[in-house]
Order: sequence, then structure tokens, then C-alpha cells
Amino acid sequence: MKTTRIIKKYANRRLYDTEASKHVTLSDIRQMIVDGADIQIIEDTSGEDITRPLLLQIIVEQEQTGGQPILTELLLAQLIRFYGNPMQGMMAEYLQKSVSTFVKQQRSVQTQMQDMLSTTPLDTMRELVTQNMKTWETMFSVQPEHDDSDKDDQK
Repeated sequence: MKTTRIIKKYANRRLYDTEASKHVTLSDIRQMIVDGADIQIIEDTSGEDITRPLLLQIIVEQEQTGGQPILTELLLAQLIRFYGNPMQGMMAEYLQKSVSTFVKQQRSVQTQMQDMLSTTPLDTMRELVTQNMKTWETMFSVQPEHDDSDKDDQK
């Protein structure tokens, strides 16, 4: 069972990994997350959970220095418009589900690519395309609209 790694932030702004018993940087925390660790960052003096603000700080640094940004200006502006909007909660849930679906699909593609060595390339690509289409159809399924002109054609 995976445990949450506790990082303490001290008054001097230093971060301390309680599991490894050493000071860490935001870059170290980013790498822990990339490696799959669940983390929680606690303000040492107050006990306040400050995980979210520090994760946002890591994202800001990545957006500025990590190559091509994920959060474009247009996307950021659209997200800002949702704050205070009655649909804010729904948007947060949609984004979470979309990213989770993307991650699952990425894992599936990686697994399929590994399996490619045991099957012919054409079979693997056919399987991959089929699975991707099912995933996208499920994710973006829209009920077909009924067009009155179709009823006229049937008469």
C-alpha cells in the first residue's frame, strides 16, 4: 500500500523530507511526484497543509522553464473565467476526469507498445486504434440530435 510522503516546511522556508530525513528543494519534490510518490507538505509551525500552493508553485516554474507550456494563455484566461462561476465545481471535476482519462490512455498505449514486440506491428496498431477510438467515443459521447427532416424522409 502506497503511503503519503510528508514534507515539512520550516519558518526559514526550507523543506524537509521526513521519510528520507533530509532537506529537499521544489525540484526534488517535483521529481518525487514524477516518480509516482504521493506527497503532503505541512507548515511546521502551524500544521497547516500547504501542498496545493507548493504544487502550484512547481507548475508555475515548469510553465516558465520546462519547454513548451501546457497551460496556454487562452486556456489560462478561460480557466480564470470559471472562478466564481456556478459551473466552477463542474469544470474542476471535468478537468480531473479528463486528465485521469488521458493518463490511463497513455499507460494503455505504453503497455500496447511493449506488447508490440510479441505481435505483428499491423495487429498492434489496429488494436491501438480500436481502443483509442472507444476511449474517445466514451469520453466525448454526445447523444445524436433528432432532425425533423429525417422524419419527413421516412414518410
